[in-house]
Amino acid sequence: MNTVRRLFWHELRLFASLGLWIARRQHGTTGGGLAFGYTHGQGAVMFGFAFVCVVETVGMSVLLRDLPTLHAVVFLLDVYGVVIVVGQHAASVVRPHVLDSGTLRIRRAAHVDLRIPLETIASVRRELRMTHERADGELDLAVGAQTTVTVQLAEPVIHFTFLGRRRDIGVVRFHADDADHLVHELTRARNALSSSPEDLPA
Repeated sequence: MNTVRRLFWHELRLFASLGLWIARRQHGTTGGGLAFGYTHGQGAVMFGFAFVCVVETVGMSVLLRDLPTLHAVVFLLDVYGVVIVVGQHAASVVRPHVLDSGTLRIRRAAHVDLRIPLETIASVRRELRMTHERADGELDLAVGAQTTVTVQLAEPVIHFTFLGRRRDIGVVRFHADDADHLVHELTRARNALSSSPEDLPA
């Protein structure tokens, strides 16, 4: 039941993302944080995939024109598939990474939303990686098969997978369209946090 519930809420977030995309609004950026996109490398691929789905829909409509009931079922499923593909891209556009005064929020479409307190970040660097191997304690969020930023944590944060499995994450690699800007702003935010009045000796 938990899996069904997670799938339901995931698709609900996709449809909500379509609405935000049409309205040209973003999710989770109203508190004054800095938004960093990660979709430049995937837009053409996603729309190419959606075009293939549309061609398939037309082809199946022709093949099944003499079977109206089956044609209607397949047509609805094909249209729903196209909507899901476009919704995935829309979710990536309207749910960017967000950096505010205390948290780095790393996202991937509608299925990853990881909040990392700045005080738990040990280091951050610009690092282009084209290959990734799954390892315990590491989370790789590649776009176009590459990540451009690596964050090393001083203490792990909890991440729940799409199907609800808990993972303790100590290293996060993700993609940002302007990785240099993100690393610069994140470094500045961490330095500002470490030099805040609360951290100074009395």
